[in-house]
Amino acid sequence: MPELLVIVLKLVLVAAAFAVLPLLVGQAEHKVMAHMQGRLGPMYAGGFHGWAQLVADGVKFAQKEDVVPAAADRRVFKLAPGVAIVPYLLVLVVVPVGPGGQVALDLGPGLFFALAVMGVGVIGAIMAGWASANKYALLGGMRVAAQLMSYELPMVFAAASVAMAAGTLSLGGIIEEWRWWWLPWQAIGAVVFFVAGLAELRRPPFDMPVADSEIIFGPYTEYGGLRFALFILAEYAGIVVLCALTAVLFLGGWKGPFLDTGLGWLWTLVKVFGLSFVVIWLRVSYPRMREDQLQKLAWKYLVPLSLVQLALTGVLKVAL
Repeated sequence: MPELLVIVLKLVLVAAAFAVLPLLVGQAEHKVMAHMQGRLGPMYAGGFHGWAQLVADGVKFAQKEDVVPAAADRRVFKLAPGVAIVPYLLVLVVVPVGPGGQVALDLGPGLFFALAVMGVGVIGAIMAGWASANKYALLGGMRVAAQLMSYELPMVFAAASVAMAAGTLSLGGIIEEWRWWWLPWQAIGAVVFFVAGLAELRRPPFDMPVADSEIIFGPYTEYGGLRFALFILAEYAGIVVLCALTAVLFLGGWKGPFLDTGLGWLWTLVKVFGLSFVVIWLRVSYPRMREDQLQKLAWKYLVPLSLVQLALTGVLKVAL
């Protein structure tokens, strides 16, 4: 089969995964939260186990009017949802699902590319807050920027620890070098990376930028209809990307027992959905943090822990 055709087919599969996986995570969140919190509503829509809840939400968003505030910067306001969601699609292009499973050839600095592009997705929320001509939306956008500045540093340090251990920035190369005994060795970095990623996605308990009880809904306050739905979809796409990167960097990606190399993609999906469950579980279990608590966690705990992980990795690399 010609290489160009293979790349086209892989792009189609990535686009299909990008359209389906975030919806599956969203549906799982409905059900998990319904069970954990005793919510009855999401369990009844459509009959069996509330299977139509996600469909009902989609119809609701499609029926809502798309309103642009009179004082808003219309061009930036309309562009913001696309800026928020497209970067996560680009990251999925370079994430290896199985051996040779990325869309194109293995990108050498794939880890650098993934982290850089994930940071671009946050700009969509900042654009939305600034362009809405609403002081609450602007406050939410400023909080998004503050969280990005605080949590990007420990996230990069934790990822750098894995790259140092593997001796490569290639995501596929990191998986090839990964060994089971990295689990305790890189455990601190895994926790720091995952927590910092949740903060960048503004997921509870790090959802101060969209604190509905005090600033309505943060940078998304003035959005409705399908534009608002795109921001929600971007959040769930970000969960998939974060879980996929965590699985690749710290859990061995496609590596696992009982399956041959050709079926390794199943292990990748199992790890991604397992980590997605943890994301939902944290939302249900912990209350929202105050802004000062959020900054304290980043600078007082996560940054030092990530530096400890870097130092530990350096010592073990020299010793071994």
